[in-house]
Amino acid sequence: MTLRLLTIRVLKIMSNKEEFDWDNVEPKGFGEGYSKEDREKMEALYEGTLNEIQEKEVISGTVVGVNDKDVIINIGFKSDGLVPVSEFRDLESINPGDTVEVFIEEQENALGQLILSRKKAKIVKAWQDIEAALAEDNVIEGLVKRRTKGGLIVDIYGVEAFLPGSQIDVKPIRDFDIYVGKQMEVKVVKINHANDNVVVSHKVLIEKDLEKQKAEILNNLEKGQVLEGVIKNMTNFGVFIDLGGVDGLLHITDISWGRINHPEEMLQLDEKVQVVVLDFDDDKKRISLGMKQLTDHPWDSLASSLEVGAKVQGKIVNVADYGAFLELAAGVEGLIHVSEMSWSQHLRNPADFVKVGDEIEAVVLTLDKDDRKMSLGIKQLTEDPWTKDDMVSKYAVGTKHKGVVRNLTNFGLFLELEEGIDGLVHVSDLSWTKKIKHPSEFVKVGDELEVQVLELDVDNRRLALGHKQLEENPWDTFESVFPVGSVHKCTVVSKNDKGAVLELPYGLEGFATVKNLQKEDGSQVEVGEAIDFKVAEFSKEDKRIVLSHTAMFRDDIKPAPKKAAKKKSETSMPAAEKSTLGDLGALADLKEKMEGKK
Repeated sequence: MTLRLLTIRVLKIMSNKEEFDWDNVEPKGFGEGYSKEDREKMEALYEGTLNEIQEKEVISGTVVGVNDKDVIINIGFKSDGLVPVSEFRDLESINPGDTVEVFIEEQENALGQLILSRKKAKIVKAWQDIEAALAEDNVIEGLVKRRTKGGLIVDIYGVEAFLPGSQIDVKPIRDFDIYVGKQMEVKVVKINHANDNVVVSHKVLIEKDLEKQKAEILNNLEKGQVLEGVIKNMTNFGVFIDLGGVDGLLHITDISWGRINHPEEMLQLDEKVQVVVLDFDDDKKRISLGMKQLTDHPWDSLASSLEVGAKVQGKIVNVADYGAFLELAAGVEGLIHVSEMSWSQHLRNPADFVKVGDEIEAVVLTLDKDDRKMSLGIKQLTEDPWTKDDMVSKYAVGTKHKGVVRNLTNFGLFLELEEGIDGLVHVSDLSWTKKIKHPSEFVKVGDELEVQVLELDVDNRRLALGHKQLEENPWDTFESVFPVGSVHKCTVVSKNDKGAVLELPYGLEGFATVKNLQKEDGSQVEVGEAIDFKVAEFSKEDKRIVLSHTAMFRDDIKPAPKKAAKKKSETSMPAAEKSTLGDLGALADLKEKMEGKK
């Protein structure tokens, strides 16, 4: 059969239009035997059987054949196209007559073949569906393929989309792996065409349902209502509980009547709990919840035997600067003030006596069941040292003791002789010879000091102590060593506009007025200069020695009257007036020698 007849036969089969009288067409050379009208009809009929196609578009085609390598697809073009059979692996089978969508890569390659791709057609179609889902807010079902940093990868229409962890659920998700391999409904929330990225959300589907539940819960909410919820988040100050679309805060203080340091001591995440509504704010949608309120307060079930004076046992649950809290039972605590921890008059840090977790015994000092307050003491478990039978004899006047310096004041220091027994050492009772302005010049806190009891008042719990009384008063001896008119070599220690402080033998200090510092040549005695001075005044009562260098060469310099000298010394003695006792043993020997000579 000639090519012309073959063409005519094919056109006859493929066309349903007006038929020609094909049997009367004589076989002739190509182009012969046709009238002009017949030729135009035939050309129009032939062209009507072909589709107009364009490259890079998706079109439907029919499978006309399948072999080991390719699937032959007719898309109504002048030739059939080939698609690699590997692109149909997702289908169980592919048979002639099946309709598939393909992507036109080339109308005609170098071999004159039509090149098609089902894989690219799926991608183009998927992006079209994704864009439509975003525009129309459609719900898509995807397959969770794997987890990734910060979320999940979901396959939708063959395109991998990112599902952030924050968009999986309304509550925090701690294990993403439980979703891998499962189907999940999502909505497209963002498309980045530049990077071909798609972001989806499952949370938005849940939120719509929760909004209805939330509105219903808030409308029916009232104080005292008992609800069931799930713990969705835990912090150091409390837990957030999902009540079914709306969250409520269970503060740590409302979890238990007892004291806890962190909610995890009693609760855990995802646990179902019963709570009661304590308060709520319609405007801010804040709900305060309680758990301990579902049980009776432990104060209401205290034993009747618990009364003032009773001994109790418990555990220290908190230590503060002012005291410690002893828990007798969950929710029942008593305060042990630091002043009730020791008989000592000087308050110390409560941590010196107890620490958290200690199991101790205490005595009930006050009890108020209505206000649910209790004060306790532990020093009451021991005898008050001031009431002991041997107190008067042990600390009788004149007895000597050693103690630890606990506190310093402007007027003296407090010495602890034993636990609960403190005494005062006045600043004037620290030294016979040294004029001390503040006890810190003599001792420091924590030092051990030996003292003698000067006065004892058991009723008022007062104990007067002295340190200088451990030695004899050296001024009785100084009176014979430094009589008025005696001459001694002195060193000028310091000077001011009133006079100079002089260092005398035995560590004593004296004072000379400005006019008594004049030398025979008219000059003044300077600081650091060692020179003879004559005693102008000696006062054992006031522990004062006044001297003069000028009296060494002028007879008209006479000691002032006693009263005037006293007044003058009181106004002229500088603040730095000091006298230090040297070697008392050597001084005693000196006195004995002087008396022997006499």
